[in-house]
Amino acid sequence: MAKISVKVDGVAYSDDVEPRTLLVHYLRETLGKVGTVVGCDTSNCGACTVHLDGRSVKSCNVLAVQADGHEVTTIEGLADGDTLHPVQQAFHECHALQCGYCTPGMIMQATSFLADNPTPTEDEVRVGMEGNLCRCTGYHNIVKAVMAAAGEGGGAK
Repeated sequence: MAKISVKVDGVAYSDDVEPRTLLVHYLRETLGKVGTVVGCDTSNCGACTVHLDGRSVKSCNVLAVQADGHEVTTIEGLADGDTLHPVQQAFHECHALQCGYCTPGMIMQATSFLADNPTPTEDEVRVGMEGNLCRCTGYHNIVKAVMAAAGEGGGAK
């Protein structure tokens, strides 16, 4: 077992974990952060995307021990109480989901992308969201939501 100390959604945690535990499993199984979903376990789909020190990472591709001493933000930590983050609000208003399985990872990627590029073109949004897959939509409303959020200051917290 390895001892880790990590701040998740603003709360400090200290836990013993198996060294091979993936961050996504630590978040879901130990901390109950089930908004971070397991989509593929191969880092292809992006459904498990979270922020590690403000940068988006696929949490199925990061060991929990690698997060030791760092700060993680999950989809549950993005909103400010009952007030949705601008990207969450834009996804809601633009109907940027169907089944919703990819939505947490899409939102986390979008906030990180917008922090780096607050005024993107549509083509830049499509490239910036490339590592996150949606099996239900044609991405039109997802791109529309990211563009709408850009106008609302939707970058990472």
